Amino acid sequence: MPLKSQWFTQPVSISPLVSFRILFGLLAIWGTSRFYYNDWLSPLYQEPTFYFRYLGFEWLPILKGEWIHLPFICMLVGALGITLGLFFRFSASIYFLSFTYVELIDKTNYLNHYYLVSLLAFLLIFLPAAKAFSLDVRLGRVRPANEVSRIYIDIIKFQLICVYFFAGLAKLNPDWLFEAEPLYTWLQSHRDTPFIGTLLAQKTTAYLFSWAGCIFDLSVGFLLLFQHTRLYAYVGVVFFHLLTAWLFPIGVFPFVMIALNLIFFSADFHSNIYGKLPNDSHSSIPKPAMILFALHIGIQALVPFRFALYDGPLFWREEGFRFSWRVLLMHKEGLATFYVEDRKTGGSIEVNNEDFLNRRQIEQMSTQPDMILQYAHYLYERFNDSTLYINNRAYKIEDPAIKARVYVSLNGRKSQLFVDSTNNLAQIPIDLSNRNWIEPWEN
Repeated sequence: MPLKSQWFTQPVSISPLVSFRILFGLLAIWGTSRFYYNDWLSPLYQEPTFYFRYLGFEWLPILKGEWIHLPFICMLVGALGITLGLFFRFSASIYFLSFTYVELIDKTNYLNHYYLVSLLAFLLIFLPAAKAFSLDVRLGRVRPANEVSRIYIDIIKFQLICVYFFAGLAKLNPDWLFEAEPLYTWLQSHRDTPFIGTLLAQKTTAYLFSWAGCIFDLSVGFLLLFQHTRLYAYVGVVFFHLLTAWLFPIGVFPFVMIALNLIFFSADFHSNIYGKLPNDSHSSIPKPAMILFALHIGIQALVPFRFALYDGPLFWREEGFRFSWRVLLMHKEGLATFYVEDRKTGGSIEVNNEDFLNRRQIEQMSTQPDMILQYAHYLYERFNDSTLYINNRAYKIEDPAIKARVYVSLNGRKSQLFVDSTNNLAQIPIDLSNRNWIEPWEN
């Protein structure tokens, strides 16, 4: 029998896919509700006057004022539809589009697990996850099935393994393995924890956590694949993610991974939840879906290595850093001072960043090169062909220079010069080229 029939199109129980659909939907409802419970919409999306857009997505409109509630309402509706299996493909599409829109309008709020949620929501659109134990089946909207092609479940497993494996590869760096950074720096915030605070603050503990975390990430995804190691690996998943949830403020990500990794368990495990499904039909996979999944696998396997196309130190210049599962690898602190200079007279003023950005945006911008450059271009647009007041004198300027002096510390090191004030940042294009305007890293 051809490999394609043996592997990708082999009929398997739909039960793990049903569990994944329901758990994903419930987590999506919880995650969206947290924005209202914690009152995050206003500071993150309503108050900013400038948004750090992703390259290629600057065309996306910004929903102003109360309109920002619209995508979050769509998320809740879509997540509920996913959970119930009601108008499933439409619900998954609505959730994917609204969630991804919110993440694309400002990279200040980028998190690895938000990227993961977008990818999984996209995949859900093409999965027959509502062909059992769903309202779509109950209402006769879709033909039920108790089996699906294996690739429908394995594509989810592949995506989850990518998160762990590439996170483990990224930990194979000198700071993580030989300096126990940034874990050692972060663990200091727990030194006052009763009974174990002193232990957590020790360098030895940071080394233990660093090496254990690296080994765990590199191996756990593969251990979940095999029956003899699956239960032990999942116990490790639960312990690891509960520990990180306690030590670090990383939101719902630990619980997302604990819940969704249940898809690795056998069909019998999931079937015991739903009982015997009342039909024997099989949902096969069409050729376009096979092509789409193959492209997805190729992209996800290659994107984390795009940093190799650049010359500079990855953690310093952050070229190819996002969308590569580099989780909890870097601690940066920065101080960025911007100047608007009249190129004719040489006069300049210092910019008060709080006039244009909120506190979170300032914190993120001050260490990330692409955001520094975007902010400089925004300042150029604001001050070009305008009047500056220098030493109580008004100057009409055209084509101002936007300069910055930025200092950054990386993983507990002493702060050093990151951007020199001799550069006119307004003249540097915003693109994917090497960031040679960043000062060299002195390790």
